[in-house]
Amino acid sequence: MFNVGDKVVYPSHGVGRIEAIEEKEVAGQKIKCYVLSIIGKELKIIVPMFNAQKVGLRQIIQEDEVEKVFDILRDEINNMPPKWNKRYTFNLDKIRTGSIYEIAEVFKNLTRLGQRKELSFGERKMLDSTKELIVIEIAHSKKIGTSQAENLINACCVAA
Repeated sequence: MFNVGDKVVYPSHGVGRIEAIEEKEVAGQKIKCYVLSIIGKELKIIVPMFNAQKVGLRQIIQEDEVEKVFDILRDEINNMPPKWNKRYTFNLDKIRTGSIYEIAEVFKNLTRLGQRKELSFGERKMLDSTKELIVIEIAHSKKIGTSQAENLINACCVAA
């Protein structure tokens, strides 16, 4: 259960704020919904409360959990399918979980792979979007600016 004003993560879109809890009529039934405003984007999302967990709506990670993300980024590449199309689907499934740790795995693996060979267009886009998701969540978790969060992430990727 979230409250108005809470910062939450909506998978694939990033950090948002609960702007309201409203009752909406859908198919003749009244259901309570969260109204989210995605921070940094002109995007509002309405999520039925009964469906919030299923779609992966969650609190942003605590500041003490950020180090686990950095540990993942410093780690070696994990097993991924060798063919780009299988790898893309594999990574997309990880992103859809909404877990910052799974997203960090995808970002790390694509970063490392990109240092060895050229990524496909889709993988480059995926690399950029995963980085953005990580940067925004870490910035909000640590209460720092996005450029500071990006510098911390870049330092982890260079250190490995």
